[in-house]
Amino acid sequence: MQFIYAEKTEIRHNQAGDGGGNLKISQKGLYALQAMMTLARRHEQGAIKIREIAAESDLPEKFLELILLELKNARIVDSVRGARGGYQLRRSPAEIPLSDVIRLVDGPLAPMGDAEQLRSLIAKDADHRALYEVFLAVRDAAAKILENTTIADLIDGGKGKKGPAAKAAAVGAKKRANGT
Repeated sequence: MQFIYAEKTEIRHNQAGDGGGNLKISQKGLYALQAMMTLARRHEQGAIKIREIAAESDLPEKFLELILLELKNARIVDSVRGARGGYQLRRSPAEIPLSDVIRLVDGPLAPMGDAEQLRSLIAKDADHRALYEVFLAVRDAAAKILENTTIADLIDGGKGKKGPAAKAAAVGAKKRANGT
């Protein structure tokens, strides 16, 4: 497996030359997650001005405005008007999975291609069935990690607690130990 960090900040997995398996996280998606992390770190402080979010997250302010509007329309963040206005999370960072933000900004979670496409290949291509089953398992595992990792996990992970990768590894080790 080879991962490529492309100019558009698209993390792409090259799969047997078919071009079908990509984990796409756009620059916009990364900016949205970074902004959400900033809002989560300051969750208890109320609304935060766009310029403060942009400065703290090192993001372009104009692009951030569009992202925050999209997050607001999806009811993930709220905007507050006035001198003390800005943006704030609509709910606790622990209640916002990464998958919600990524799906909103970048579309469906499909890190290793479409699940139905992989299932079709498994059914049709007996010689390579095991390979496609691995790709489907990776796709499902990546989606599960994104669905079970919250914005709060990212913040907590940066404070010396077990981060998302450590939690995922621990879950996998526990399943292997239990034979599931």
